[in-house]
Amino acid sequence: MSADDQAFLDVLSSLPHDIQRYSGNVADFIDQHVEKIADSIRDTLAASPWVPESIRPRPPPPPMPILALPTSTYEKVQDWFSRHKILTGVVILVTGVVVYRTYRSSTLGRKTRRARRARNGGRLDVVVIAGSPTLPLTRSLSLDLERKGFIVFVVSTSPEDEVMVHNLSRPDIRPLTIDITDPPSAGSSIERFAQYLQAPHAAVPRTKPHHLTLKAVILIPSLNYQTSPIATIPPSAFADLFNTHLLQPILTIQAFLPLLTARLSPSTEKSVPKVIVFTPSIISSINPPFHAPEATVCSALSAFTEVLTAELRPLAIPVTHIQLGTFDFAGFTPATGGLRSTRQVSGNHGYDLSQPGGGLLPAAEGAETLSWPDSARHVYGKNFVTQSSSAISAGRIRGMRGSSLRDLHNAVFDVIDGSNKNGTIRVGLGASVYGFVGRWVPRGLVAWMMGIRKVDELATWRQSSSHGSPRSRPSTGGGSDDDDDDDDDGEGGGESDEGHGSFVAVPPEQVHGDAHVWKEA
Repeated sequence: MSADDQAFLDVLSSLPHDIQRYSGNVADFIDQHVEKIADSIRDTLAASPWVPESIRPRPPPPPMPILALPTSTYEKVQDWFSRHKILTGVVILVTGVVVYRTYRSSTLGRKTRRARRARNGGRLDVVVIAGSPTLPLTRSLSLDLERKGFIVFVVSTSPEDEVMVHNLSRPDIRPLTIDITDPPSAGSSIERFAQYLQAPHAAVPRTKPHHLTLKAVILIPSLNYQTSPIATIPPSAFADLFNTHLLQPILTIQAFLPLLTARLSPSTEKSVPKVIVFTPSIISSINPPFHAPEATVCSALSAFTEVLTAELRPLAIPVTHIQLGTFDFAGFTPATGGLRSTRQVSGNHGYDLSQPGGGLLPAAEGAETLSWPDSARHVYGKNFVTQSSSAISAGRIRGMRGSSLRDLHNAVFDVIDGSNKNGTIRVGLGASVYGFVGRWVPRGLVAWMMGIRKVDELATWRQSSSHGSPRSRPSTGGGSDDDDDDDDDGEGGGESDEGHGSFVAVPPEQVHGDAHVWKEA
């Protein structure tokens, strides 16, 4: 068969398909036009008066009107949910969290919390609180743990601390004298304490003795911090702050590490001592202006706790970091006995423990900025006063009291008995909220909410009129007429110093020009 014949056969084979397609298109076109023509003729005949009524076609019935029925409340709510899906999801999530936390808190609140007892009724568990007895937090926690059946030892570094512990008038709250600054003496004190734990004890005579078990070491650093601009804090104040608020807690834990890593209890006892570290968390979470001491120390303690946790984890010694919010210390204000006052005695801003919230609420500002140099007051004064009086300053929420101490006591007991194994626990009003704010909210927005505004006008730098005064050089023990003259000038500078205070790290004659320098507290 030739190629021409094959092409002719292909054309013939394709004709049925083309004819079917073309005929379908023609039929559809005719149907559409015939239907339109029929409708047009029907309408014309129905409207013509000369057509008899008997054969006149009837027009199609008019369309039925759509009636709007009133919707029920359920349908309205369902329609609102369908139009606000994101908001509905957020509301459901928040409601679920609130319900869960409420149920959990109510369940934990009904839990019976009591320490173990020996068969003869004696106390078995020992807790060491390494915190100043002047702090209401130390006092309240000691009384609560003693009431729950623990033998509580409070670390005392001075005879005054021992007197404060004895003033609590509880036989099972005892001082544990340790001189942290003297490592050999501290080691001897820890060794005597270990021998006490290993010795058999009897609650009453002629009963079977039992051994004591160290359950936890609780570290409570100082909660009082200076509040002022960094420019007005002298280096000596930073040195004292790091020694008392940072170095002392670290040395305390270091002194107890040999006791924690040694097996003191009998071989049948599987309980291991726990380490609990308290730190204020509100300021260190948001790092607001004028809180450099607290933010620095608390951040350093948090980092130290993380390292301590990593080192003790292989030894199966749990470390729990309890981040504190604001508490109501109305029943534990230092007003009696040796707990007269723990507010900072310096002229800088501290924490007034006589107010609700105790050591975690700032005291009234008063004339705080009046003791600053003129330049510092001009640059920082307005923002400092505004920030200190804001509704969220220093973690306090205006019009709200702190959380109940019962929440903190329950959290500590749950950590000691092992029911709460979380590495980090936030307790107290504002602890969780400020942690969220510090992690997700921009710092600029937080500062703006606290009243911090831009300072447009800065003070002009003023240089001193004289240089080389002997007061700015080390004394050689000698003297001359020139030195006497300079001393006379220095007395004039002393009068100026009396107006501005004592400055460090710069030549004193610069004070004449109201230099931007530190000021001693």
